Amino acid sequence: MNANETLIELPSDLCPQKMPHHVAVIMDGNGRWAKRRGLPRIVGHQRGVDTLKELLRCCDDWGIKVLTAYAFSTENWGRPSHEVEFLLTLFERVLRRELAEMMRKNVRIRFLGDLKALPPSLQAEIAHAMEETRNNQGIQFNVATNYGSRQEIVQACKQIALKVKRGEIDVEDIDEQLFENHLYTQGISPPDLLIRTSGEMRLSNFLLWQMAYSEIYVTPTLWPDFDREEFHRALLSYQQRERRFGRIKEDD
Repeated sequence: MNANETLIELPSDLCPQKMPHHVAVIMDGNGRWAKRRGLPRIVGHQRGVDTLKELLRCCDDWGIKVLTAYAFSTENWGRPSHEVEFLLTLFERVLRRELAEMMRKNVRIRFLGDLKALPPSLQAEIAHAMEETRNNQGIQFNVATNYGSRQEIVQACKQIALKVKRGEIDVEDIDEQLFENHLYTQGISPPDLLIRTSGEMRLSNFLLWQMAYSEIYVTPTLWPDFDREEFHRALLSYQQRERRFGRIKEDD
């Protein structure tokens, strides 16, 4: 999609120059959405996949370059075993089904997290999808799967400590950039905007390092109901904020 097509698709009250480069989402409320309708929780998760697909399309249409979704946390293993099994099977099925569409849309997909703990068949689908899409030049779609930010930070510390122990680097070489190079998100710009659905006011161990200066938008809307109109509201809120990164204006 070229720049002119993006401008045509963008709502008139959004400023193209103020659009976030990177949006991250905590997709909360699938289970509650299903429960309110007297449906099994798994139906909420299935509906949530459709919502995520539509958000990815919307980001692509509106010129947002990176979307990161919190799909499965390290803490989610504590859910009922049948729900965990369903989620992992759903990931695998969706990946297999949507790969052709991602290729057609030029999407580059990347998975963030401890992938070695996932079922071998899902690991294979993930590896295949990342390899197939790695040269695509469209929107970058990051899926945090078996992801925990504290675990990520500890792992980075261990990797850096091992390099110091081996004499590969000196302690004085350690700075923010070196540390970021040992995170799952190496090479990915920090999120400009975090959106959390269902009204929960917490980060839930998601991108703690990376979101030091991200704008946060929380909506009571449950994830399966988060549509383009809701996303539009989030972007309007984002564009009304002044991002200072710790600085002040001269007239303050």
